[in-house]
Amino acid sequence: MNMLKRYRFVLGSLVLMIGLYLINRELGAKAVGVTVYSLKEMLLIIPPVFILLGLLDVWVSKETMARYMGPGSGIKGIVLSFVVGSVAAGPLYGAFPVAAVFMKKGVKFSNVLIFVGAWSTTKIPLLLFEMSALGLKFALVRLLVDIPGIVAIAFTLTRFIPDSEIERLYEKTQSL
Repeated sequence: MNMLKRYRFVLGSLVLMIGLYLINRELGAKAVGVTVYSLKEMLLIIPPVFILLGLLDVWVSKETMARYMGPGSGIKGIVLSFVVGSVAAGPLYGAFPVAAVFMKKGVKFSNVLIFVGAWSTTKIPLLLFEMSALGLKFALVRLLVDIPGIVAIAFTLTRFIPDSEIERLYEKTQSL
């Protein structure tokens, strides 16, 4: 019973997809195709992310992470969060396990948020694509708007999320 409860979303989606297939075979087949494609993409991306996370967990000490990105890291932590997020590869869902390891290692909450914001917004391949497709001026203006925006959002969220909630998140990462 606990297993059914745990996977109710997956089972519900499966039932809906079967129902869609029975009602409209073409649309149902397209939905199955998209689902299979997405699963294959995730299976190709998630294992390397977790291997890198394992290496990060073993090779970089908590003290080192705290020194460079933890409380008291100042501008150095902000810049490092942007750099790591901007050079990272893969879709956004790959950023969350990395963010959890960062939290486990004592990275300051605002720096974790900046890292996730940088991963989603300031990636170098995206910037290169924008330069070629939309022009250098557009890419640079977007980047110059996004960087302060990410910092402002990170500090605003850190200020308005209760400390008890942030502590609870950090405690959860310790069990990973």
